[in-house]
Amino acid sequence: MAATTDPDEGTWKRRLAEGAAEMGVKLAASQADVLWRFGHMLREANAHMNLTSIESPEGILTLHMLDSLSVVSHLGDARSVIDVGTGGGFPGVPLAVACPGRQFTLIDGTQKKIRFVAESIAALGIANAVALAARAENMPKQQRFDVVVVRAVGTLADVLHNASRLVAPAGRLLAMKGRVPDAEIAGLPRGWNAGIAKLRVPGLDAERHLVSLSRVSPRG
Repeated sequence: MAATTDPDEGTWKRRLAEGAAEMGVKLAASQADVLWRFGHMLREANAHMNLTSIESPEGILTLHMLDSLSVVSHLGDARSVIDVGTGGGFPGVPLAVACPGRQFTLIDGTQKKIRFVAESIAALGIANAVALAARAENMPKQQRFDVVVVRAVGTLADVLHNASRLVAPAGRLLAMKGRVPDAEIAGLPRGWNAGIAKLRVPGLDAERHLVSLSRVSPRG
């Protein structure tokens, strides 16, 4: 059962590590500390700029940090990941902290948000992440990623229209959703397959699903 009051730092870090472990993600104490500090920076910045509507330590723990980490086990052997429309840094920052062996690119078209994310990455020393002020459709044509991840960014058709060019030939686009978006899946353009996985976020009593989109393999 989720706590009814905001946890202190020690409790917050413990619950983060325990929740991550329930999802098969092992966080060292140093990683939990970085995410605590990032959450604190988010709350401070949010006091004078609109980065997120979720600003309590409890909400940040469950709805941002653990929700973001729920996709770690679905990254497969991806070495390069791009978070399209990262907003205040989710899911990209928690994923980068939890997966130091992968390279993450976080993009957003809102200058104040991506500036906060870039400054946070630098301040926290997250060496495997870079934040860029850009939209998917304006990224260099030669850039391709093993995984493109989106969270609460438009319909599947819209996401593919804007971001499919970023998916490597054998790569995947992972869309984080609440309920299964049956109508969106039915409206996918030809040439794409959709797989659905149910996500369970500790402490969150709401549906979460991951839609994995990959190109249809050409017939030999």
